[in-house]
Amino acid sequence: MFRLLRSSSVRLAFGYAALFVVSSLLLVGLLWWGTVGYLDRETAAVIRSDVAAIKEDLPYRGIPGAIQTVKERVEAISDGHAVYLIVDQALHPLAGNLSAWPAEAKPKPGWYDVPLFLAGRYRTIEVEAVALPGGYHLLVGRDIQDRAAVRALIVQGLGWAAGGAFVIAIAGGLLVRRAVLRRVEIINTATSAIVHGDLSRRLPTHGTTDEFDQLAQTINLMLGQIERLIDGIRNTSNAVAHDLRTPLAELRAELEDLSRTPTTRTGMLNGVQKAVTDIDRLISVFNALLRLAEIDSGVRQSGFRRIDLGKLVAEVAELYAPLAEEKNADFVFESDGAAFVNGDPYLLAQAVGNLIDNAVKYAPQHGAVAMRVIAADAGHIEITVSDDGPGIPDVQKPRVTERFYRYERDCAREGIGLGLSVVDAVARLHKGEFSLNDNHPGLVATLRLSTNGCQ
Repeated sequence: MFRLLRSSSVRLAFGYAALFVVSSLLLVGLLWWGTVGYLDRETAAVIRSDVAAIKEDLPYRGIPGAIQTVKERVEAISDGHAVYLIVDQALHPLAGNLSAWPAEAKPKPGWYDVPLFLAGRYRTIEVEAVALPGGYHLLVGRDIQDRAAVRALIVQGLGWAAGGAFVIAIAGGLLVRRAVLRRVEIINTATSAIVHGDLSRRLPTHGTTDEFDQLAQTINLMLGQIERLIDGIRNTSNAVAHDLRTPLAELRAELEDLSRTPTTRTGMLNGVQKAVTDIDRLISVFNALLRLAEIDSGVRQSGFRRIDLGKLVAEVAELYAPLAEEKNADFVFESDGAAFVNGDPYLLAQAVGNLIDNAVKYAPQHGAVAMRVIAADAGHIEITVSDDGPGIPDVQKPRVTERFYRYERDCAREGIGLGLSVVDAVARLHKGEFSLNDNHPGLVATLRLSTNGCQ
């Protein structure tokens, strides 16, 4: 029993049952006020009217006049539901249709419900006792047996309704508890597998829009992000160990040679300059990794603001245009005009710069590089950067956004294998998408962003 009470669904069922009972009481109270209460008020009004009519003649006709009025009203009774009685100081009857003053009704003025034997059976009578001048007493009443039966029927119905509602609510709570526990058990099974290392596991959904499906979808998004972060950490650790070991070893060897081998001042300066270049490359690797860590953690969302994407891309294109001129490549920039998005201008500028840098790097001499900012559809803007270089095979396209991954053809070129990783991370941070497609020849890189972005 105590275990059931610890269940939120059972507690909720009890709460709803109590709420239903309280609402039923309020409803019955209104019903009582509108029916039995109304009849009680009407009966009291009739009794007060009779009392007022009898007392009305007292200043003119005295007690004899009141006795005469009572006799007239008794003779006028047709339904047998009215009660009249006037008595002296010793409670001896003087007039009326009762043989004695009821024991339940004290001579003291007030209202009383008394059982009286009328029409061959006991009935409940509501009476008002009134003190008259000279120590006389007046009793006027009406039969309320029918209303008493209605009152009892309403109370009994309320009891059955409250009991039935409580039982139904508890049964419903147990059914809800069973259904809820089934869904919770499914979630527990999946999360247990995830805790034990199966990061590819996802919570099942039922294709509905209920709270459990919404929770499962949110948790699945979180798990996807966690899996990407862990894979990124794992791949980054391996890549850092592999990619940094060689330049660090070379740097150590160069510095060791400089320290052991006598050389000219010029040779010394050249060696130092080469060592500085290697250090700068290492610093750029760590800077890129720190930037990716900031993007993955979502910290950079604090720098989001409304920016004109067309203007930002135009400024970046202007900075990289000289690189295309060095290769005598045509560089074209097109824009539909102002295109506002919510985002981090620094990260977007860096992502666009990485795309232009790659396009120019792989474009042939006298080739072509094109940039476009277009409204793809309602609510989305696309930045495309295309070149006519060698492109990327379809089998390699999903991998080039992995950190430190470099296509075999690119190993001879300068780079650290993080450029497209940054672009992909920036796209995810802005709730966008990054894709690579063939340009026949060459490659088309597309950065698709929402005009709403991340609020």
